Amino acid sequence: MAPPTEKREPQATKINITLKLDKDLVRKIRVLAAENGTSVSALLSAKLEEELGQRTAYEEAKKHALADLAKGWDLGGRVLTREEMHER
Repeated sequence: MAPPTEKREPQATKINITLKLDKDLVRKIRVLAAENGTSVSALLSAKLEEELGQRTAYEEAKKHALADLAKGWDLGGRVLTREEMHER
C-alpha cells in the first residue's frame, strides 16, 4: 500500500547574497535583530519588502493623481472673457 500523499505548500526560492557592511553597522543590526527576536537575514528581508511596498504604493498613488490631473476638475465656474480677465 502506498503512503498517503502529503500536500506541501510551495516554498519561495531563496538566494544567498553577500553584503559588505561596516563592522559597527553589523553590530548594531545584530542587536536590533536580537531585540526583535529575529535573524539579521529576516530583519533585512522584512525592511526591504517594506521599502518595496512603500514604493509600489507611491507609484500607484502617483498614477491615480496624474490621471486625475489629466481629467481635470469641474469647479462649476464659467470661462472668463479676455476683457474680464484683464479689467482692472
